[in-house]
Amino acid sequence: MADEVLRLEKVCKMYNVGLPSQTEVLHDIDLVLRHGEFLALMGPSGSGKSTLLNIVGLLDRPTSGRILIKGRDVGTMGDAEITHLRGHTIGFVFQQHLLISAFTALENVMMPMLADRGFPGPAIAARAQDLMARVGLEKFAGNLAMNMSGGQQQRVAVARALAMNPDLVRADEPTGNLDTKSADGVFELMRQVNREGGTSFLVVTHNMDLARRCDRIIEVVDGRIRPGSGAAA
Repeated sequence: MADEVLRLEKVCKMYNVGLPSQTEVLHDIDLVLRHGEFLALMGPSGSGKSTLLNIVGLLDRPTSGRILIKGRDVGTMGDAEITHLRGHTIGFVFQQHLLISAFTALENVMMPMLADRGFPGPAIAARAQDLMARVGLEKFAGNLAMNMSGGQQQRVAVARALAMNPDLVRADEPTGNLDTKSADGVFELMRQVNREGGTSFLVVTHNMDLARRCDRIIEVVDGRIRPGSGAAA
């Protein structure tokens, strides 16, 4: 288990527990993500993959089952400890990128570090500059996010997700709103980060061409991982 970044054991998620409208969205999910793996998470709308991604990102708690991050049982932690673990271990890339439009690209990349440390400093600025270079946008560091193209904004979002040097990046349809060329560029950037830094990725996508370029494809259907999915792509 030493090389495991994430382990889910018999994870279930219910809403409206105890009420007539009780609904079970996830059923006995078992999932392991190892250091340096790049996984695609696929499934139709309403299959439960967004709920699963929120649980992986520690944004939601399961109704039952266990979540282990780098061997640590999240179920034994309080809210403050979970918040700290999430901030230091997990990076987030969203479909809508969620940049602050009136801030520069560099300022957006600095935000996770500022939220953690509470004040700006030369080390934070230098780290953000390095990340901007890593995603090929060092010349655009001073540009306002709202003045950048969709592909550029998503590259900034990837840089922001890496700010705290996370072990795991969970990406929710990160190429869904991009044209084919930009989508391919953002995907290859994430793949490059994965290969060079050993960062693990869990990527929700509907694009089978991109999914086939991942190490494994996990399919969620009706709140369950489809039997047989998860083999190397």
